[in-house]
Amino acid sequence: MSMLSGIRIIDLTTVIFGPYATQMLADLGAEVIKVETPGVGDISRYLGSGVPDPTMGSIHLTVNRGKQSIALDLKSAEDAAVLRELIATADVFFHNIRGKAIAKLGFDYAACRALKPDIIYVHGTGFAQDGPYADLQAYDDVIQAASGTTSLLPRVDGDPRPRYFPSLIADKVAGQFGAQAILAALIHKLRTGEGQAVEVPMFECFSAFMLTEHLRDAALDPPLGAAGYPRQLDPTRQPFPTRDGYVAIVPYTPESTARLMALLGSSALLETAEFAAAKEEGRHMPLIYAEIARKTPAKTTAEWLALFAVNDIPAMAARDLDDITNDPHFAATGFFRRRTHPDVGAFHEMQPPVRYGAMPPRDLGFAPRVDGDGDAIRARLADAKDGIA
Repeated sequence: MSMLSGIRIIDLTTVIFGPYATQMLADLGAEVIKVETPGVGDISRYLGSGVPDPTMGSIHLTVNRGKQSIALDLKSAEDAAVLRELIATADVFFHNIRGKAIAKLGFDYAACRALKPDIIYVHGTGFAQDGPYADLQAYDDVIQAASGTTSLLPRVDGDPRPRYFPSLIADKVAGQFGAQAILAALIHKLRTGEGQAVEVPMFECFSAFMLTEHLRDAALDPPLGAAGYPRQLDPTRQPFPTRDGYVAIVPYTPESTARLMALLGSSALLETAEFAAAKEEGRHMPLIYAEIARKTPAKTTAEWLALFAVNDIPAMAARDLDDITNDPHFAATGFFRRRTHPDVGAFHEMQPPVRYGAMPPRDLGFAPRVDGDGDAIRARLADAKDGIA
């Protein structure tokens, strides 16, 4: 049996934040019923190439795997009634529609609690709903900017232009918080029988994530220094050039730094007055990084990695993104699995990264077509009404 077998989640979320959260729960065996706009579906369907069907994009294959899809027009009385029936059978209702709009549709917490008193009602928001940003729209770029994340790269390279991290990192972090919130609420319900309203705001979630290290001495009152974690913002802390590529090397402890300097033939650096003075002031790592960058071009990446492995130096080749599916470690662990989607064809499926002793590996469900399960879901609801199920 899967970890979340028997848990039903009605998923009215879109794009990445909510779908990513429910995808992780579907991987654990929850029944996730994805409610979509008739005809077009969720915008996440169009992220990545969809061949031959543009609604079955490559990112959709991952972020919506293992879910069922029903298309409902919630402005239609008939379709709204179907959603109410689904909520009445569910453990969790998760949406990311703004508060005023969901209330107008008739699916705010009070309305859903009337349908299912112990419902776990999860609202994915851009910003906490008791603040001045409550009604603003939020996307990944907006949250990266608002959280100060766009100021990090300028601190590294001196280019003053604010820039985004090239990842939907705010959406995915908020999705992780969303999955965590649902699991915590489920545990509370198992202990007490109580449902509850849960708010998962992207701005607060992502800010908490980024500021864990980057608030640093600005967390103190009065501040003892500026925000920003210097080790992460050091421009010399980058992959180092080798004869045929680049390698990441992490001299994290004094012991590993000494071993690394010895392997590079640079132990004398650690004995200089310049290094001693810099270390006293906590600014010695740029000297270490500069010395590493000066020495690493002498060998190939493979030669360095072999040497570092036997000397217990943390290191890894800086690999191109296009080469990831060929990683030998992933091949050995089965992280990527080649599967054939019945509607799309062959694709590489990432396996859930966490392994549970109580849940053996299982085949993950495929991402659905728009309304691909609509008839079956309606039939089950009709059977339940008739007392068949």
